[in-house]
Amino acid sequence: MTRKRSFQLRCPICKKSVKSNDPQLPFCSDRCRTTDLGRWASGDYVIPSPVTDIEPSMGGDSSDSAEDS
Repeated sequence: MTRKRSFQLRCPICKKSVKSNDPQLPFCSDRCRTTDLGRWASGDYVIPSPVTDIEPSMGGDSSDSAEDS
């Protein structure tokens, strides 16, 4: 006996059910689509980038400068 697994699509803004053939997918309405766009535009959503060291290396050990004093 196999069970068919069903899931319900939900709007990411208001969590209302959304049909898979809805033209606004994944949103339930144009209002929620616009709200999401506004959040991206205002900077509420960000995509993290890898952390990298942006300072150039000075080429020497830090212990060298302590001995010169």
